[in-house]
Amino acid sequence: MKLYCDLHLHSCLSPCGDDDMTPNNIVNMAKLKGLTCIALTDHNTAMNCRATAMAARQAGLGFIPGMELSTAEDIHLICLFPDCDKAEAFSRRVAEALPPVKNKPRIYGHQIRLDELDRPVGEEETLLLNATMIPLTEAPALVREYGGVCYPAHIDKIANSVLAILGSIPPECEEEFDTVEVSPRYEDGLFPDVEAAREHRRTVVSSDAHYLWDIAEAGHEFEPGDDAISRLILASLGKQPL
Repeated sequence: MKLYCDLHLHSCLSPCGDDDMTPNNIVNMAKLKGLTCIALTDHNTAMNCRATAMAARQAGLGFIPGMELSTAEDIHLICLFPDCDKAEAFSRRVAEALPPVKNKPRIYGHQIRLDELDRPVGEEETLLLNATMIPLTEAPALVREYGGVCYPAHIDKIANSVLAILGSIPPECEEEFDTVEVSPRYEDGLFPDVEAAREHRRTVVSSDAHYLWDIAEAGHEFEPGDDAISRLILASLGKQPL
């Protein structure tokens, strides 16, 4: 079985996510594009994961609950969890580390929580785009406390990537991060710093989609191995217990 995954998607709970990025719209678009498994990774929250998990289950699509964490340095990390309970528990921990700044929907966009039928059940008042008080060096251990795994997001981009902000993966994190993410448009060998970060690490290609049409096509096959991300993907498909 070939695996095609997009492990970096935003719903309408992210203020920068389009209001059409609802659980069922995301799942159905992923199915249309031929994907096998997706992860929902809203900014600093996992509170739309349960609804999306239910929609994915109905559609027969693999689903991993997740989050795009903004560290204290404003570096983005993809955090993936084995189930929604753990993802939501981590989400509550992250909420405590966010600055108490209220969202301004007219400026940043709405932050809408939905149920499995895409019905609004609430709106997050705290602005989710801000950096948390969780340092990069402490994030992997914290994520592990909730049974999860994390890795640097979109290292080929100039905004909020570990390479753009720090220049390289810090020595303290060298062994913590065995995976990095690049965008679908990245061409192998394009940037020396990206290639150095990819060396001896798994590269995950994901879209960072904020709009339905940006969800990845089934063009990058995921080859499972003996690593945490592979186990999460296979477990989401019922192929392997966690």
